[in-house]
Amino acid sequence: MSNQNYIINILNLKENNLIFKENFYSECKIKDITHKIFEAYLSYTPTCCPKCGVLFDNKFEKHGFITSNIKIPDVSGFKSILKLHKQRFLCKHCNKAFTLSTNIVNYGCFISNNTKHKIAVDLIKKRSEKDIALDNNVSPNTVERIMDSYYEKQTLYKYHLPEVLSFDEFKSVKSADGAMSFHMCDGITGQTIDIVEDRRLDKLIKYFFYYDYKARSRVKFIIIDMYSPYVSLIKKMFPNASIIIDKFHLTQLISRSLNKTRIMIMKKHKKHHRKFKRYWRLILKSRDELDVSRWKKFVCFDYLMTEVDVVNFLINLDVELRETYYIYQDLLYSLKNKKYDLLTKTLNNYNKNISTYMKTSVKTLLEFLPFIKNTFNNNYHNGYIEGNNNFIKVIKRIAFGFRSFRRFKARIMICKGLIKIKKTANANALTV
Repeated sequence: MSNQNYIINILNLKENNLIFKENFYSECKIKDITHKIFEAYLSYTPTCCPKCGVLFDNKFEKHGFITSNIKIPDVSGFKSILKLHKQRFLCKHCNKAFTLSTNIVNYGCFISNNTKHKIAVDLIKKRSEKDIALDNNVSPNTVERIMDSYYEKQTLYKYHLPEVLSFDEFKSVKSADGAMSFHMCDGITGQTIDIVEDRRLDKLIKYFFYYDYKARSRVKFIIIDMYSPYVSLIKKMFPNASIIIDKFHLTQLISRSLNKTRIMIMKKHKKHHRKFKRYWRLILKSRDELDVSRWKKFVCFDYLMTEVDVVNFLINLDVELRETYYIYQDLLYSLKNKKYDLLTKTLNNYNKNISTYMKTSVKTLLEFLPFIKNTFNNNYHNGYIEGNNNFIKVIKRIAFGFRSFRRFKARIMICKGLIKIKKTANANALTV
C-alpha cells in the first residue's frame, strides 16, 4: 500500500482522487489552539458540466484551484484541518466555471461529513451540546443543525401499546405549555414510549385519541402515582386497564405526613429540639427494624439506650405525635406485607388524635383504596419510569436547561435510542 493510501485511511477520507504532496503536514495556532494541517489536492476528470450538463470534451479547460479549510475529526487529540485545493474547470459551452465536488464535504460547507457524523454519535451520550461543539471545533448552533439533519423525526405508532404502562411526569422547560410534562413508558421493559408537553387532562385525552382503539383496549395494567386526573384519563381512554398505585408513592405519602408532624412537634418542644432533629430517621424507620438488644450511648442522652428506647422517648413527649406514629407503623406494615384487610381496618378505625397531615393522607388512601388492592395483587411498579425521569433531569442539568421543549424532547429521545441516525443523512454518513 502506498503512503498516499495510508494517509487517506488514517484520516478516514473516502476519496480516491486526493493527492498528498511531500510537505503535506504542518502545524499552526488558531485562536491559541494548536491545529494539525493536512494539505491535499483534489483533481479528476469530470463527466459533465454541472451548470449546462454537456459531457466532458476538449472545450473544458482547467481553471486553477480553490482552497477550502475543512474541519475533520481530531488526530491524536489535536484539532485538525484538511487544507483541500479543489480543481476548477471552465466550460466553454456555457462560459461558466465550476469546482470539483467530493464526498468528504458537502457543497458550500467547511465541516467534513466525518465530523458531522461524530457529532451525531456524540449526541447519544449524556453531554451538553456546548461540550460537543468544543470537542469538534464547531459552534453549538452547528450541533443543533446537525442534529436536525441527521436524526429522523419520531413516528408515533398508533396501532400498538404494551400490556403494562407506567405514567409519570417531570418538570418541563419554560417554553412548554404546562409546568409539568407527561412521561409514558413500558411497565415491563422500562423503555420510554413517548413524552407529551403538557400533563393536563384535556391535553392527554387529545393525545391518546391518536392511538387506535384496539391498541388502547390491549392495555391491561397502568401504574400511576396518586394524581387524580390520571384516573379519569384511564377510565375514559383505556376500557380494559386496571389501575395500580405505585407502592413507593404510598409509603412516601405516609412518611412525609409523619415527618411533617415531627417537625411541628419539634417546634413546640424546644428543649428537645436537637433530639428530634438528630434522630428523625429512627422515627421514620419501621418498628420491626429498630434495634432492641444493643445498648449504647446516644448523643443528647445521658444513659445507655436502644433505638426503640430513643423512639419511645420522643413519641411519648406528645400525644399527637404518638398516635400519628402508631398509625404510620400500622400502615407501613400493611403496605410492606400486602395486608389489604389490615390496611382497610386501620384506615377506617384510626385514632382521632392523629395530626392533620396524617388525616389528609388517610383520606387520600381511602380515595385510592380500590386501586391499592391491585397494587397488592401485582408486582408491577414505577421504578423504571422514575429511573428514566432521573435520566431526563441529568440531561437537563448537564445542558443547564433547554429553551425549546421540542429540542429538549428530541435530545431525550436520541439519548434513549428512540430516534435513530438517518441511513442517508449525507454522502458519508454511517448508521448506528
